[in-house]
Amino acid sequence: MTEREIHAAIHILRRQVPKWNTPVVTLMAETYESPFRVLISCILSLRTQDATTAKASHRLFAVADSPQAMVKISAQKIEKLIYPVGFYKTKARQIRQICQAIIDRYDGRVPDEIDELLKFNGVGRKTANLVVTLGYNKPGICVDTHVHRISNRWGYIKTASPEKTEAALRAKLPKQYWIEYNNLLVNFGQHLCRPISPQCSQCPVKKYCPQIGVGVRR
Repeated sequence: MTEREIHAAIHILRRQVPKWNTPVVTLMAETYESPFRVLISCILSLRTQDATTAKASHRLFAVADSPQAMVKISAQKIEKLIYPVGFYKTKARQIRQICQAIIDRYDGRVPDEIDELLKFNGVGRKTANLVVTLGYNKPGICVDTHVHRISNRWGYIKTASPEKTEAALRAKLPKQYWIEYNNLLVNFGQHLCRPISPQCSQCPVKKYCPQIGVGVRR
């Protein structure tokens, strides 16, 4: 995919994506406009389906919607509120630890720098980038499995890991698209450009896609 084609593909996906369900973390950001809730929702979403994450997030935030409120409840209480998200016991402990660190080291404010967010136990580059982009509307590139797969499938980059994909996209993708790139490709990857047997016959950007690595398609 060339530079001209990446512009065209993104503009097409901008029109297509609103027809599909919004990923839960993006929905949390749009609903609450809170970096703290984006951070906690991201942690809950790992290894968990969107519908489960959304319900767990709403239950938790109804009880504690700030770091100060969160540390006042026990890890066991958090476990009950977020169950059945994946690894709910581990996440409950991590959430309390992160909230205490936010209070102790950042005066109760979620940091807006990726390097600072990465200091929290349980926060990786994907979550850190989502907090920066969705929580603070600052440039960042969140790379999950969909972004990594599709960017390589398009031939826009050629990388072997999400970490290398982030670096390659930071070097190549026009900065005007950084914030929205994850949301567009996650939606696209969940609905059409799936890992196995993608629906290429229905793809709105198929004329720009060399379908690198695609075997069976529909």
